[in-house]
Amino acid sequence: MLGDYLARGDFSMPLVITSPANRAKILSVFIAPLQHDASRLMVVAQDITSQYYLDAAQRDFVANVSHELRTPLTVISGLAEQLNMDAPDPATLSRSTGLILQQARRMSELVSDLLTLSRLETPQQPAPDGHVPIPELLTTIIEEARTLSGAAQHVLQLDIRSPAGLRGNAKELRTAFSNLVTNAIRHTPNQAEVMVRWQVDPAGAHLSVTDTGEGIAARHIPRLTERLYRVDASHSRDTGGTGLGLAIVKHVLEHHEAELEIISTVGGGSTFTCHFLPARVSS
Repeated sequence: MLGDYLARGDFSMPLVITSPANRAKILSVFIAPLQHDASRLMVVAQDITSQYYLDAAQRDFVANVSHELRTPLTVISGLAEQLNMDAPDPATLSRSTGLILQQARRMSELVSDLLTLSRLETPQQPAPDGHVPIPELLTTIIEEARTLSGAAQHVLQLDIRSPAGLRGNAKELRTAFSNLVTNAIRHTPNQAEVMVRWQVDPAGAHLSVTDTGEGIAARHIPRLTERLYRVDASHSRDTGGTGLGLAIVKHVLEHHEAELEIISTVGGGSTFTCHFLPARVSS
């Protein structure tokens, strides 16, 4: 590649190559003739590894978002054309409009999550120190989750082992915890149990959400908080997820100087635990 680049003699654009000294590094090579001796060349190599992979991730993200939006738009367009061409009976009309509303809500949720994630990814100061009453917040989230579960009749358990709260941003924490509970419901069989536990110990505060779903293979766990990463794309779409929930959780926790721990066994369910430093605990 470098030989061809030199043979062409056009150095107006830099050459991007893998470093011969370290295959994990990506270099941008600039070449220019010396001002006082055009037969000699000046070569400057710049390490652009981080930017290279960031740009690649951005391209993948845009492609994935485009795909996620194109699918419901195709459904809506197809149904609208069918309704425009035919005189549907009441049952067909009801089914078609129901599907249109479902796909519209799916797009709305995706856009909402994208906006939330974009805001969280913007560099910012650590979360404020306002008191957030976690037991009360979790009680509200569980009640909302029961409504979401509906006919699936999941058994939602809330185990509050401490009355303590957290210092932080109430809206962000509510979003993160709600995403974890919603995610558990979507991946747990009907009438099965989801356990939410809040506890405080000398190491800090811990919010864990345990489901009894299908579990996650170990190779997927490191990538679960990536934007739009799906273990099973078809299943995620069937259960209504946008693929952004855990990415949002990750950024909320980073804003609160906290960490997400994921433990899962294929066929044995998963536990997602948020670990907060003692300094974040508020009585």
